[in-house]
Amino acid sequence: MQTNFTLAQLADPHVAESEQILRRCVHCGFCTATCPTYVTLGNELDSPRGRIYLIKDMLENGRPADEEVVTHIDRCLSCLACVTTCPSGVDYMHLVDHARIHIENTYRRPLVDRLIRNLLAAVLPYPARFRTALGLARLGRPFAPLLKRVPALRPLGAMLDLAPKSAAKVSDSANPGTRAPEAERRGRVAILSGCAQPVLDPGINDATLRLLARFGVEVVVPEGEGCCGALVHHMGREEQALDFARRNVDVWTREIDKGGLDAIIITASGCGTTIKDYGHMLRLDPAYADKAAKVSSLARDITEYLSTLDLPRLEPKRLNVAYHSACSMQHGQKITMAPKALLKAAGFTVRDPGEGHLCCGSAGTYNILQPEISEQLKARKVRNIEATKADVIATGNIGCITQIASGTTIPILHTVELLDWAYGGPKPEEIPAR
Repeated sequence: MQTNFTLAQLADPHVAESEQILRRCVHCGFCTATCPTYVTLGNELDSPRGRIYLIKDMLENGRPADEEVVTHIDRCLSCLACVTTCPSGVDYMHLVDHARIHIENTYRRPLVDRLIRNLLAAVLPYPARFRTALGLARLGRPFAPLLKRVPALRPLGAMLDLAPKSAAKVSDSANPGTRAPEAERRGRVAILSGCAQPVLDPGINDATLRLLARFGVEVVVPEGEGCCGALVHHMGREEQALDFARRNVDVWTREIDKGGLDAIIITASGCGTTIKDYGHMLRLDPAYADKAAKVSSLARDITEYLSTLDLPRLEPKRLNVAYHSACSMQHGQKITMAPKALLKAAGFTVRDPGEGHLCCGSAGTYNILQPEISEQLKARKVRNIEATKADVIATGNIGCITQIASGTTIPILHTVELLDWAYGGPKPEEIPAR
C-alpha cells in the first residue's frame, strides 16, 4: 500500500511503525474471509482491510478520529484472525493498537459511553473492586431488561447479564508466597494471578498449582503483581496500560534476580498475548525496554510449559472434550496443537468444533461494549460446539469461559482443570457423572 506521510509525521516512532505496517498491505482481501465482524455484518469497513483504509486516512491526514472511524474500530474484536490469515505479514495488532490510542487522545465520546468505559477501567483490573461490583450486580440484575431497551445503556444490561449469580469463594492461590514441589524439583516458575480470573474462577490457578507441584515445579506467586494491562490497553488507555506493565515487569524482575525463573506462567491467554508484547509496548522506555523484553521472553501459557515436562500418557477416558481455541491463544500466541495434544495424552477424546477460527464474542470488554455483535458471535460459536456432541468444553481463557457458559448447558472448564484431574487432582464438579 502506498503511503504519503510527511517527514515530520514519521519523526514520531508510533507513526513510523504504523507506516511500515500499512505498506505491507496489498489489498488482497484474504482477511475478510476470517474476520468475525465482516462475516457477521458484511460491511467492508468492518473488515481488517476496510479498517486499514480508515486508519491510514486518519493518520496520514493527522486529523482527530471521527464518529465513522470510531464506530468501525470499536467493532474490531482484536481477535487477530486476520494476522493468521494475511499472506503479507501485516502486523494488524500493533496498527489497531495505535488507532485506539489515537482515538482515545483525539475523540470525545458521548457522555454515557465515557462513563461506562471509565467504570470498566476503574473496576475490572482490581480484584477487590471487581468482587464488590459483582455483589452489587446481583442486586441490579432484575433491571437488565430495562437497561437493554435504551441503546446507550445496553452495555450496562449486558454487564449485569454476564455477572455470575454467586461469587466464587476466595482462594489462597493468589496469596503471595512460594509453593514447594511435591516431587524432586525440576523447575522454578512465577505465576500470574491477574485481576478478573481470581474473582470469577480461582479454581483455575488452584488446579495449576496442584498440577505443577505434583510434577516437581516450584511456583512463586510474587508480591505486588496484578492486572496485565490488557483491558485498558485495548481501550486505548496507553499510559494506564504501561503503568500496569511496568509494575509487573518490576515484580518479575525481582524474582528473576532472586532465584531465577524458568518461565512466567499465564493461565489466561488474553493476558498471555499482552505480556508477550511487553517488550514491544515498552521498547521506547530506556529504563524498562531490556527488562520488559526479558519478561516477554519468559512468558508461557500453561499448556506451553506443560508440554516441556513430558507428562505420561494415560489410559483413555470415556469423555469427549470439545476444545475451543481462544483467539488470543491461536491467533495472538500461535499456540494451536499443545492444548489438544496434552488433553489427548491425558486420555480425553478431543473434538474440534467447526469454524474454530472465529471469535466467541468475548474479547475482553467487547461483550459489554458491543453486546449485539457479541451475542451473534456467541450463538454461532455455541451452535458449532454443541454440534460436536461433547460432554465438556475445554478452553484456555477466562473470558471465553464466561461468554460460552452463558449460552450453553455443556459444562466448560479450563484445559488445566481437566489435566489436573487426569493426573491425580480432584474431579471438577462440572464433570457429569457417568
